[in-house]
Amino acid sequence: MMNIQVNYDDLIPNNVGLSDDPRLNRALESWHPGYIDWWKDMGPEGFQEALVYLRTAVSVDPKGWAKFDYVRMPEYRWGILLSPQVEDRTIPCGEHVGEPAWQEVPGEYRSLMRRLIVIQGDTEPASVEQQRHLGATAPSLYDMRNLFQVNVEEGRHLWAMVYLLQKYFGRDGREEAEELLKRRSGDEDKPRMLGAFNEATPDWLSFFMFTFFTDRDGKMQLEALAQSGFDPLSRTCRFMLTEEAHHMFVGESGVGRIIEQTCKAMVEAGVTDPYDVGRVRDLGVIDLPTIQKKANLHYSLTLDLFGSEISTNAANAFNAGIKGRFQETKIDDDHQLHNDTYSVLHHKDGEFVEVDEPALTALNARLRDDYMNDCAKGVGRWNKIIQKQGVDFELALPHMAFHRHVGHFNDLKVSPDGVVLSADDWSQKSAGWVPSSDDMDYITSLMKPEMEPATYSGWIAPPKTGIDNKPGEFEYVRLD
Repeated sequence: MMNIQVNYDDLIPNNVGLSDDPRLNRALESWHPGYIDWWKDMGPEGFQEALVYLRTAVSVDPKGWAKFDYVRMPEYRWGILLSPQVEDRTIPCGEHVGEPAWQEVPGEYRSLMRRLIVIQGDTEPASVEQQRHLGATAPSLYDMRNLFQVNVEEGRHLWAMVYLLQKYFGRDGREEAEELLKRRSGDEDKPRMLGAFNEATPDWLSFFMFTFFTDRDGKMQLEALAQSGFDPLSRTCRFMLTEEAHHMFVGESGVGRIIEQTCKAMVEAGVTDPYDVGRVRDLGVIDLPTIQKKANLHYSLTLDLFGSEISTNAANAFNAGIKGRFQETKIDDDHQLHNDTYSVLHHKDGEFVEVDEPALTALNARLRDDYMNDCAKGVGRWNKIIQKQGVDFELALPHMAFHRHVGHFNDLKVSPDGVVLSADDWSQKSAGWVPSSDDMDYITSLMKPEMEPATYSGWIAPPKTGIDNKPGEFEYVRLD
């Protein structure tokens, strides 16, 4: 096979001195063709040749961070960009708190740090794979463009993790980088590492829920990794967070526009009972109880991503200084937690009770609680849309023990309002709490594409403003 030399300073925007690192250049030259093959095989199906109005990060300064232009996705300039280095930065937590941040991986933490980077890296291509069929049913070119923007940025986040593996972990890192391209979301033999990233994303409501709930878990994990004493990982994650914010915007605004259209259709048709599902569906919109069921499902699946509430692995990562808490530097304590406790919900003797656990081993529970609070704010904004339309309905997050498969509540059957049920009661009632096959069939029936500029499917409202201040009739994706 011909060894094609690639000028990475031209092809890949970077601020890590790729041209001055021949060994890293060779490693990336070897990895790059496999990535492009993976993208063409597992990226957005049917739209590889479309010209998409995408934002490309070409530097980390405000002028260069977001350049908009039409590009074919396989030709997108995936970059390796780290936030600017903070002079004299120190390790913010654990046994090494206050020591200078590491510029190389300490040998004693090599395995643990590599594992964290691989898990984070594995989620990035997984979500692209989960969403690869959605372009064919896009409710507008605006939404199609947002999907593809999320996809290429997940690809860039994979590049960010692969850079760390290739740069700092030698042969082991190169092998892990290859494996990231071999696993497949939902594959029986080589699935992705975390359960939620093996679930199907069959429709646009699922996509919006995923980007609201599951990408928000990504935000929390990146915030925790941004506290790392390993400075290149910290700087990488800080820049990734600027892009993750757009993904959550796509999710929150997408669900909000669905809610807006549903409420508007109900008011215009004189439908006052949100639970009269048949009448609401006759209007060609998604009824609010089904939106609640979808929120229940995606929220509970995402809570499982935080792992067991009590975790020695989390404690070890914190003690080592390689992963902190959410916004670690804003917390007023000693950042070592040797004698601290944290209140964690348990189910004991038939009741849910708060138990003071050692704060070090309860770090997963704390990060999950931060996540839950962040989700609640977004749900509150959705409820304001409903209230503004005058519809009598309120969305709510279910109890944290609802529909769980990981952690303390794995073996429990719990209703959304926190009532523990028998297996029989659960089987009889759960269809009212998570989407049924009929619900999913109805949602699927609405997934008809709109491929003309300024046209939107009838189940979703147009956005208030366009991307990059473009007018409503702007052609975000050129399909010809």
